[in-house]
Amino acid sequence: MKQNLIADYLSCILFKAVSLFTFLLPLDVSLFLGRRLGDLIYFFDPKHRSVAYANIRKAIPLKDDFRLTSKITRRAYQSFGQNLMEISFIPRINKTYLEKYIHIENSHFIEEAFKRGKGVIFLAVHEGNWELSNIICANLGFPFTLFVRDQGFPRLNRLLNSYRLKQGARIIHKQGGVRQLIEVLKNNQAIGMTADQGGKNGEIVRFFGRSASMSTGAVKLALKYDCSIIPVFYTRMKGPHTKVILDKVYTVIKSGNAQKDLRDNLQRLVNIYEKYIQQYPYEYLWTYKIWKYGKEKELLILSDGKAGHLHQAESVAKLINRKLSERGIKSALSICEVRFRSRLSRLIFSWMAVFSGRYRCHFCLGYLRHALSKGSWLDLANLRPDIIISAGDKLSAVNYILAKANQARSIVVMRPVLSLEKFDLAIIPRHDQPKERKNVVITEGALNLIDADYLRERAVSLQQSGLLKSPLLSLRIGVLIGGNSKKFIIGSQTMAELLYQIKKTAEELNADILLTTSRRTPPEAEQAIKKELEDYPRCKLLIIANESNHPDTVGGILGLSNIIITSPESISMVSEAVMAQKYVMVFEAGGLSSKHRRFLNNFQGKRYIYRRKIKELSGFIKEIMDEHPEVNFTEDNLKVGAALDKIL
Repeated sequence: MKQNLIADYLSCILFKAVSLFTFLLPLDVSLFLGRRLGDLIYFFDPKHRSVAYANIRKAIPLKDDFRLTSKITRRAYQSFGQNLMEISFIPRINKTYLEKYIHIENSHFIEEAFKRGKGVIFLAVHEGNWELSNIICANLGFPFTLFVRDQGFPRLNRLLNSYRLKQGARIIHKQGGVRQLIEVLKNNQAIGMTADQGGKNGEIVRFFGRSASMSTGAVKLALKYDCSIIPVFYTRMKGPHTKVILDKVYTVIKSGNAQKDLRDNLQRLVNIYEKYIQQYPYEYLWTYKIWKYGKEKELLILSDGKAGHLHQAESVAKLINRKLSERGIKSALSICEVRFRSRLSRLIFSWMAVFSGRYRCHFCLGYLRHALSKGSWLDLANLRPDIIISAGDKLSAVNYILAKANQARSIVVMRPVLSLEKFDLAIIPRHDQPKERKNVVITEGALNLIDADYLRERAVSLQQSGLLKSPLLSLRIGVLIGGNSKKFIIGSQTMAELLYQIKKTAEELNADILLTTSRRTPPEAEQAIKKELEDYPRCKLLIIANESNHPDTVGGILGLSNIIITSPESISMVSEAVMAQKYVMVFEAGGLSSKHRRFLNNFQGKRYIYRRKIKELSGFIKEIMDEHPEVNFTEDNLKVGAALDKIL
């Protein structure tokens, strides 16, 4: 409270001092200083500058011209600085000043509006010099009332209101002044109101192609009292010369549906302002979050071309869609594969992103443009996402820069190359040994799309595909075979031993076999599989991924099987098998990295999986089916969902 009191006193003193200073200077010099003031604010207000930059990119169709976006952003700040300086002119503004420097376009609309006898609302948006606009209206020769909201500084409020009153404006305070406002309109007088910045209680309409909250006061009054609305827009021509553009008189259209009438009329008025803002983008106040209360979000997944990474990012997108849907928000998803010109260009860009500031990173867009292939750059530059998701370390720098340039939420899966604090949320598996942080969710395994609905849909699709050789028995063994990695090798001998155990299990339990390889499976392993299972009657499904594949193969096998056997080298594959909530057997093998061993040890310790030597598989599976222990699975999706609730 004491700080507000001090700030209030200082604001009054500063305003009076600046007014005295500008009184001694020519107008052009004062406005020159105003532009320099705007430059200072531009450089020392990085947070709002970034918001303005992102808003302009989303609203104005500049395609990939980020330099022009920066130019408009800076000019908007210069315009704001001039407007601040111009407020100090108020004590010396008179009829002569207005006649010399204020040029009104389409002034005949004023007389036309008053002829209706229902009162007139001069409707504006937050652009141009709002204080000067009030004085202009107050000196146009008709009674004008300003509808104002008191700010946090009462002394500064009183000072500004005294200037407004001296210039002929009458004031009604929003706190408890609605009844007075209605009387003004009933007396066929004029009031000034704004249409934008509706906040939580506004009406959702389209603003530059996106849903945004707009203020409903003017339209509600017009619908109830049939008053006229004149849309007004202000733009500076040169120096103190200002053009006031009056759009044609707007009378509300009524259909009998009150809510529809409110939304439709507000939308028509907003469309009018879009036209002027596109023409004079530097006049608008871009520094607030325009689409914060909108009911639509655009999601972007950055793909590095790795299927496992893409699936993890898609699983996050799926959770986000669910969370947004619960809040009545629609979402649209785009997936862009990011291709760098070279490995060196990627490394240089990542290095630059490390040293980019939190709010200055839109300058890195220039470097990103040169680092990416032309196609990748154009794909990304023409998107305006609200949430960006990437998996793997290679794209974390791109995620960070694009998120800051678009004021989007940034979500990374797996440990990023940049500092974790640069992202809104980092989802990192336990085997990567992350440290506890507020913006970090530690998962047990790799995220995936597997849930009950997914399994059911994929199982039905696989059954309808015609790939199953005959009707299935009640007990089925699903087998997922991966492939070689740096030191891990699936040889023909290993495969022969594994298939012997699988066939033995199928015979003893009277079960069917559903098997698929991956694109990483070596040819010698594929040949061993075909030799043993191609004509084996219990093998109802055999998919060699490098020869032919079906998009629902893995999901279908997981959905149809009671027991799942997987190779150990793929963290994603084992994680998917666990989320199917079936008994998961992972055969032991050498050549695994320390990270893979940590992952498997963690899963085995929590009884998500059972690890056994190949020669022990058949006997152990029989024990499991006899004892039917509880099936355990990770709660990673619940943990990630809770973290998403905090940032969405």
